[in-house]
This record gives sequence, C-alpha cells and structure tokens, in this order.
Amino acid sequence: MRPSFIRRAGTVTLCVSALVTAATTAQSRLGTIEFPNSGAPAAQAAFLRGTLLLHSFEYEDAARSLREAQRLDPGFAMAYWGEALSYTHPVWNQQDRTAARAVLARLGPTPEARKAKAPTPREQAYLETIEILYGEGSKPHRDTLYAGAMERLVNAFPDDDEAKAFYALALLGLGQGDRDVWSYMRAAAVAQQVFEHNPDHPGAAHYLIHSFDDPTHAPLGLKAARAYSRIAPDAAHAQHMTSHIFVALGLWDDVVAANQQAMRVTERQLGRSPLAYGYVQQGRLRDAARLVEECRADVERQRGAAGSLERMRAMYLVDTRDWQGPVARIPIDSASQPGWARTARDFTDGLGAIQRSDAPQAEASLNRVAARRARGPASAGNDEVVERTLRAAVLFAQQKGDAALAELERAAALEESLPFEFGPPATYKPPRELQGEILLQMDRPGDGVRAFDLALRRTPDRAATLLGLARASAKAGDAARAVATYWQLKAIWHRADPGFQLLAEAEDYLARHPSERP
Repeated sequence: MRPSFIRRAGTVTLCVSALVTAATTAQSRLGTIEFPNSGAPAAQAAFLRGTLLLHSFEYEDAARSLREAQRLDPGFAMAYWGEALSYTHPVWNQQDRTAARAVLARLGPTPEARKAKAPTPREQAYLETIEILYGEGSKPHRDTLYAGAMERLVNAFPDDDEAKAFYALALLGLGQGDRDVWSYMRAAAVAQQVFEHNPDHPGAAHYLIHSFDDPTHAPLGLKAARAYSRIAPDAAHAQHMTSHIFVALGLWDDVVAANQQAMRVTERQLGRSPLAYGYVQQGRLRDAARLVEECRADVERQRGAAGSLERMRAMYLVDTRDWQGPVARIPIDSASQPGWARTARDFTDGLGAIQRSDAPQAEASLNRVAARRARGPASAGNDEVVERTLRAAVLFAQQKGDAALAELERAAALEESLPFEFGPPATYKPPRELQGEILLQMDRPGDGVRAFDLALRRTPDRAATLLGLARASAKAGDAARAVATYWQLKAIWHRADPGFQLLAEAEDYLARHPSERP
C-alpha cells in the first residue's frame, strides 16, 4: 500500500507513513535523512539505506540496496533514480552512462514512460534531472545541465534537504575532477543549509568537507569533519574522509585516529596510505614501514594495486630519508603500472642515488621522468613539478646551487598555480621545502626561513618543513622562533619511536635555550 496524497491549492503533499521514519532511524549508523517518497512501505528501508550510502560514496553497496528496493516494489521510480545516480561519481570525475541508462531502461523504455511511473510532480522532477545527467552530449556539458536542473529542483521544493544535498554534489562535479574554488564555495553554501537543518545528515557533512578541502578553507570544514565520523560510523569512507581536513590543517593525531578507524570498518584498506603518512609525521616510522610492508604483501597476493605501493613507498622514503632500509629495497616491477607510479619510483630512486653519490643513476632517473612527461598530456602539472624538483636536486649535487634554486622557484610557482590536491603532497617533495633545505646548506638561513614559511602555507605543520624552519631559524640567530618551532615538533612527536633522533635534536636545542620557552 502506498502513502496517500492530499491536494491543496494546486500542490501535492505526501503524507509519509510511520514506516518511513522508522526506516530512517534504523539507518542511523549511516546517518539520518528524511526523504518522503511514493514507494511501498516494504521498500523504504532499502531505499533509504541506498540513499545514505550514496551520500558516503559507498556506490556499490548503494546500488545493491536500491536494487533491493526495486525488488520489493518493482514500480518504485525513485529506487531506479537512485541506482542510476550511483553510476556518477562527481568528485572523482567518473561516470558510467551505459550502466545508468540500462537501469533507467528497466524502469521504462523512454523518458516519457519512466516519468509516468512517478506519481508526484516532485518525483517527476527528480527523474527529469537524471534524464539530463545521462542524456546526449559531452560529460562536461551534461554535468553543467544537470547542476542547473538540480538548482531548479531546489527552487521548486525549497524544503527538500535531499534535493539540496545532491545539488551541492552536482556543483562539486563541475570542475571535472579539478578543484574549482568558485563551484566549491557555491556547493558549501548549499550543503551548509542542510547541515544546519539536520546536523546528522551524512551528505551535508561530507560535501562540506570536500568543499573546504584545502589549507586555506580547511578551518571552515573542521566542524563537519569532527561530525562526519560520528554521523556515519559504519561507512568506511566517512571515517577516512574526515582526515582530508585534518591533513590540510596538520592535525596528525586526528589523521591517524580517523584512518585507523577507517581500516577497522573496511577490508579495502581505504585509509592505509594516509595513515602511513600520518605515522611518519608523528615520528612513528616503524608503524609506517609496517603499513608499507602490508601493502607490498597485498600486491604480491594480487589483492592490491602496485601503484598504491609506489605512492606509499615514495612518501615514506622522501620524508624519512631512509634510503638504505627495507622500504627502499622493496622489489617491484612497475613497468606495467600507470605513468605516475613509475614516476614516483624514478623520483625516489633518483633522490636515493644522489644520497649515494651515484650521479649516473640519478641522471638516468631524471631522464626517465622527463621522457615520460614529454610523452604525457600537456596538462600534467604535477609531473612537471616532480621533474623540476628532481632536476634541482641533481643540479645541487653537481654544485650548481643557483641553478638548482632557480629550477625550484619555477617548480614552486607552477605547483602554487595548480588546483590544490587533498592529502599528502601530490609531488612527494614540496619544492619550497627543498628550496629551504638547499638555502640552508648554502648558508642562507634567512632566505631558508622564508622558503619554509611559504611551504607551510600549502602543507601546514608538515614535520619535515617545520624541522627545516627550526634549523634555519636557529642558524639565522632567531632563537625564539627556533624554540617555538622545536616545541611544536616535540608536540607532534609525542608518540615517536623510542630513540627517534629528530626528537632528540629538538629536546637538545630546547634544553640549551630554556629562557626562550614560549
């Protein structure tokens, strides 16, 4: 039996049965939403669960739940709408139009036939948006038209939180995978309305995190990040996603806690890479190396992607500089991996060769990176930053300090012009950080301080950058700044491995400058 309808002044009001509210409450470990609809009471729990999973980007599970709603009510138009929507992943710039159209075809052979299955103007409007999303034309064109359709849906039904939430997500997708600040701020304004009305809405919190996922805007997303893991404790993506804001703010204890929880609720090891990065920032190198080894074992058992291993290995080696340890010796054939994975391997191999004073190997690594970038897309900005950073390291090893600094200035300017990418540095070694380290070695500590300060704008509280800042400040004679920075590092390293040498360095400096304690 479907819920009844009452007509008032030319509008249609849905009288939602108690079963809808009960089903929503039953899904509280994925969040809480109110989504009135004309589906049969028996299908409500599966439909609402699927919608909640959509909001947490658990797309495969969402599709399964929405197909279950269809099984329980074969004419439930909104269940088909939801499953079709599961084949568009706006933030990741992914879309399977063929699969989505197949779902819609099961509801009806034509848009008109499908629309006839929706008994209310509101549900018909939802179906119209999905027809636009999977209609004719290029993906960017359809995404733009879809966002406009979602805006019209919100204007027509201003009390519909689900329309607002999915409109915010549509705005996040307008950049086609790149961070478009204008669209992201528009999305934030819409998601904030939902979050204020329903603080337990998973989509509202999730989309706010994406909207504010860069060091400049991250403070605005902290409340949503603190809330999201509590809102949806059974969604692995929700646990990991909060760490995006924490990384952008340099809150390493929170990064670690969030990704430990993500790994507890999923078998996909969703949080392993950012967890390893967080461990390194905390000085927990043994734990980080253990995670890299677990990733290597998964790759050998064909349960993981070798590209992920290359990324983890690169981050670990660049930050720890443990060029002789087990992680550096991990054998893997990266020839079949994506270009970015091979570049990660060549970049770290090149830096390692410099540390061993193996100039031919360092130059060979640089040549492979440069040749690969030359064959790649012209828009591969991060690859160019990596190439220039490695070239600068090679130049400095050749005693060409000024040339190295000039190359790093170009690399840094390019990196700072690119849309921010969430998480650990996409270029592995921030060029401003390396610039500061080279300036320090060239006995230009004051210039080094300025370089490290610039680096911290893009990677707040990154341990390697703070360490460089402390050392440069001390060498420049600014004991107060050095003490304050070493105290900051000591706080970050409060759970560091026993005998962690960098912590010993900080404690030694602080002991020699007790009067400068902040």
